[in-house]
Amino acid sequence: MILLVLIFGLVFALCFGLVVMAMSPTNEAKVFQSRMDAIAARASVGEAPQEAMQLLRKQAVARFEWIERVLSHYAPMQRLRRFIMQSGLKDDPAMLVVQTLVAAGIGYVVVMFFVHMFLLGAVGALLFGTLPMVRIWWARRRRVKLFEDSLAHGIDMMARALRAGHSIASAFELVAQGAPEPAKSEFAEVFRQQNFGIPLRDALLQMLDRVPSQDLRVVVTGIIVQRETGGNLVEILDRTVFVIRERQRIRGEIRIQTAQGRLTGWILTMLPVAMLLLINVMDPGYSRVLLHDPTGQKMMYAGIGMIILGGTLINRIINSIDV
Repeated sequence: MILLVLIFGLVFALCFGLVVMAMSPTNEAKVFQSRMDAIAARASVGEAPQEAMQLLRKQAVARFEWIERVLSHYAPMQRLRRFIMQSGLKDDPAMLVVQTLVAAGIGYVVVMFFVHMFLLGAVGALLFGTLPMVRIWWARRRRVKLFEDSLAHGIDMMARALRAGHSIASAFELVAQGAPEPAKSEFAEVFRQQNFGIPLRDALLQMLDRVPSQDLRVVVTGIIVQRETGGNLVEILDRTVFVIRERQRIRGEIRIQTAQGRLTGWILTMLPVAMLLLINVMDPGYSRVLLHDPTGQKMMYAGIGMIILGGTLINRIINSIDV
């Protein structure tokens, strides 16, 4: 048993070292970043020439640039780039693809080291391979949640600024100064784009592309319709704030009412796996029939399929209510 643990530790350390080496920046990227930092430092005191300032808009050099070139024209890669942008992280899409492949390989090796079943190895590769994307998805969900929590307050500030006589550009600036992150940076970006001459409609649609929020979609739609057809923008924003806060209240009540169902789904999904592990720890070799006998392997595959199906159905039933 100790020998197996040592071998597993060595394999894990080797795979982790390979991932760290793959994620480390190249010398070209380090030189490029140092030059950009120097230009940004000179620009902060007004010493950088205009030609050098244009360099600040270029993207950093990617370590796996050839992957970016090969896959950049395909729709999944474009959606992945947009997904990363919405998460607020600075990850490179090509690096994320490499991390996914490496994690899938580690998962397959780890599962096959303990259980010599190809389908279980494929399941392990799938679970480990989704970890980098789960990290991006979690950051995206958290960022959107933080934005929606502060959106009603920001729109209320904008309505008060317009009621006091400020222009809509000044209202965006006031929200950018007083709202918490990430609403602060998003409204500041809209204000900056307006100063550069970008139409308000385009700036708002770009913000909606960066933050996929239904509440923000309501706000953007109201502002665009008012700019094109006319009307009292302050009244529109006041009603929009009321709708957003009511939606948040209803979503909170739904989450409370479905807490038991969500907990039941997690218990029913994880209980068979946990019991299998605990029984094998207490009685080694108990599940040997399931792992080595052909009939037992078929039962194992059927059990895994039913667990996945049951968890998916419970999740769809709970999340079928939309406000």
